[in-house]
Amino acid sequence: MPRDDLVTIGESFEDLIFVDLPRLPGPGEEVKTGKFVRTIGGGAVITAIAGARLGLSCCVMSGLSQSAVSQLRAEGLAMKNLRRRGELSALTAALSTKQDRAFVTFNGINEVLEGRLFEPARRLDSRHVHFAFYPKDCARWVEVLEELSARGISTSWDFGWNEGLIEDPGFLLLLGALDYVFMNDQETLLYSNKKDPQRAVEYWRKRTKNIVIKRGPKGCQWVTADSCLSEPAVKVKVVDTTGAGDAFNGGFLCGILTGLPERESLVLGNRVGGLSTQMAGGIDGLPRWDTVK
Repeated sequence: MPRDDLVTIGESFEDLIFVDLPRLPGPGEEVKTGKFVRTIGGGAVITAIAGARLGLSCCVMSGLSQSAVSQLRAEGLAMKNLRRRGELSALTAALSTKQDRAFVTFNGINEVLEGRLFEPARRLDSRHVHFAFYPKDCARWVEVLEELSARGISTSWDFGWNEGLIEDPGFLLLLGALDYVFMNDQETLLYSNKKDPQRAVEYWRKRTKNIVIKRGPKGCQWVTADSCLSEPAVKVKVVDTTGAGDAFNGGFLCGILTGLPERESLVLGNRVGGLSTQMAGGIDGLPRWDTVK
């Protein structure tokens, strides 16, 4: 069988998204809205669907709910579901205003997912593997990345915001073993222990091969030891930003895997991420190739 272009590994969720709230509720308060979406989410799922809609052959490895399985099949993706019979899938409730968001999450299967990922990840045969979760054993994942690299498989990771990573002595080794690292502005400051964005950029320039910084309405940057490319964000009417960063990842990786030049890969990531915000949830707004231009 031909290799997949992209395998995504990480957490998935059932997402309950309350959209267009006038404000976030305070203690003891109830805020109502007429806009609500129930969908699937999580970095592994959103990035894979974004890539698949742009023409990549994609596979998801996660602990998937039945609705996620159905959606991925409908999108034409392969999958390896590590959720066992009787285990509850993860669930996130998102409260979204025009300016802000708040979340409550039930972890479910994701509490035990990492331990089930190591061995299947080692055996993967794909062009690129993208990780989308908080690793609690960085040193062990370094070994996995080295094995994948030895077989010519490139890798990337989006860690999200997880303060525990700062204390892990294997975190910097893990970052150095990756081909691409995705962070947003706030995460570059958190993980570098810097307060100034430019100092953070210089910090990451010395510690990663490629770091792609997602800056929301400010666009994005691609930083290497020798260069720093910046690209402005696309202008869209935002409905909900849930999953926009993961959508960007899918667009950017599609650019890389289809041989687009560096700047065009950034443009494609921005475009996919921006278009995804025009509908509620992380899936419905993801464009297909014929509409992404």
